Amino acid sequence: MKTPMLTLAVAALFATGFAPAFAADAPASAMPAYGKDKPLPTPHIAKKTLANGLQVWVVPRDGVPRVDMVLAVRGAGYGADDVAHAGFASMLAGLLNEGTAKRDSRAIAEAAQGLGGSVAAGAGNDGITVSANALASQAAPMMALLAEVTRTPSFPAKEVALAKANALQALRVAETQPRFRAERALNRAVYGDHPYGHTDPTVESINATTEALLRSEHAKRFRPERALLVIAGRIKEADALKLAQQAFGDWKASGAAAPEIAKAPAAASPARIVLERAGSVQSTIRLGSPGIAATNADQIPLRMASTILGGGFSSRVNINLREEKGYTYGASAGARLLRDGGAIVGGADVRNEVTGAALTEYFNEYKRIGTELVSPEEMQMHKRYVAGGYLLSNQMQRAVAATLASNWLVGLPAEFLGQYVPLIDKVTPEQVRDVSKKYFAADKQSIVVVGDPKAVGEQLKAFGEFTVTDK
Repeated sequence: MKTPMLTLAVAALFATGFAPAFAADAPASAMPAYGKDKPLPTPHIAKKTLANGLQVWVVPRDGVPRVDMVLAVRGAGYGADDVAHAGFASMLAGLLNEGTAKRDSRAIAEAAQGLGGSVAAGAGNDGITVSANALASQAAPMMALLAEVTRTPSFPAKEVALAKANALQALRVAETQPRFRAERALNRAVYGDHPYGHTDPTVESINATTEALLRSEHAKRFRPERALLVIAGRIKEADALKLAQQAFGDWKASGAAAPEIAKAPAAASPARIVLERAGSVQSTIRLGSPGIAATNADQIPLRMASTILGGGFSSRVNINLREEKGYTYGASAGARLLRDGGAIVGGADVRNEVTGAALTEYFNEYKRIGTELVSPEEMQMHKRYVAGGYLLSNQMQRAVAATLASNWLVGLPAEFLGQYVPLIDKVTPEQVRDVSKKYFAADKQSIVVVGDPKAVGEQLKAFGEFTVTDK
């Protein structure tokens, strides 16, 4: 996951079904009023910090006989990569289960399958997560396998060579996609030289990866005092803590730790960039500016504002650009919240002839939400959208474990799991207007357009002077 903020993707399934309750005198054929919202049951979370600094959170749950485990390592992700090794964290995470001091990649996969589960890892801006699951009866050996993969990866030469070849091929494919190019350019414009600005790999950074570099960076980044282990499922609290102690209690850091990630810039000079795509019949547009960290005091009202503006099918920019204007199949806008900063990002794929008009509508919506109060009906519709999606997406225990780990990586406490929906429900129209005026200000937005300069260049003149490049 590249992007380390809370998402409500599942909630989009419900976007078209949200509408204000009908009046009492509505015809008999009208939809009945909604029932009372149900809060997300806040589970009991047992917490313990081992002597080596590893935090352990246990969430016992009834249900299927399965245990899910997520080990999150803060500061091990893309934010720890220097510009010469952009995207390195993805390679590091992907190679963890491709060989350890005891087993090769096939033996690891067979062991996990034999326990009725799997083990895998992934990188984000603020950390690396290693996830595992197994039948409840096999929790102990799976915990041992998780510790083995996390603590003693061997980075075999053959697997590293294969991973590099696959990464180079994936990069070649990605370079043909306008969305990839637009996002990469926007990240650079928003974050500048900060590590958040160069999270995508390059040919040079992939080729610079070696077994020695992987081993040395693993030693720097994977440290118990910067890690959290979440255990959820049909397991007793005492048993889970015992397994954690057995598998990770003797884990010790070796060598110097990687430095803490610096704070991302809170402001940036707006850029105007056209990335050439000769002959393209459509433009990929992105707007963006620096945002805030996930722990900022404005984060809850900004999340609500983001949902209203561009967080789902019924959001303003999507209704405007897709349903009313017919410019695109989908438009979005909102905040991305990370541990040490964030971004405000909007974007859509539009026809060449409406590129300028689409940007105008974006800025119109940005201005409107920052100057006019959202109606009570629209507020309620989107609050239900947020609540419904969040409740649905966190029904499964693997999702609860992943959400807790993701929250922790960006600096949010365990209690935020149950606090989020009630906090959203308290947001007022005035708060939405005020945070929108602050963070969606049109004069702060960089613009990136991937398309044919000959087809869209004249339309873009109204938005400033653009640099045209093929990079």
